[in-house]
Amino acid sequence: MKILKFFASGCLSLLLLFLAVAGYAEERELKITEMAVTTKIVRGNPIDSVHRISSTSVKALYCFTRLRFSGKGETSIRHIWYKDNVIVGKYDLPVKGENWRTYSKKMIDKGMVGDWRVEALDVRGIILKTIKFRMN
Repeated sequence: MKILKFFASGCLSLLLLFLAVAGYAEERELKITEMAVTTKIVRGNPIDSVHRISSTSVKALYCFTRLRFSGKGETSIRHIWYKDNVIVGKYDLPVKGENWRTYSKKMIDKGMVGDWRVEALDVRGIILKTIKFRMN
């Protein structure tokens, strides 16, 4: 019986180690190198980085993300937009190359005042990066 418990304990330890190493390897495959909420994207790049903005001064905001993907094939990221901790938008964005740029667009109505954030998640739902800003 002791041998069986020892064997089961050893198998569990090896499984946990494997999962930790696999998770670390997947995490390293996708790395965000730049992320910004911006008022406009020109020639594939953000023109500014919003930290505080008036809801009456813009009709849309963009969350620009530049990333490095070292895996094989394609993957994707998800942008989740929050206003005052309530989800107001979800956007799945493909990643098709080693050095990739992508963005999501959120339409803004007057009076959308509050604390905002955008989270970038990998396909497993792990947050890669968060950007926060305030809308007046």
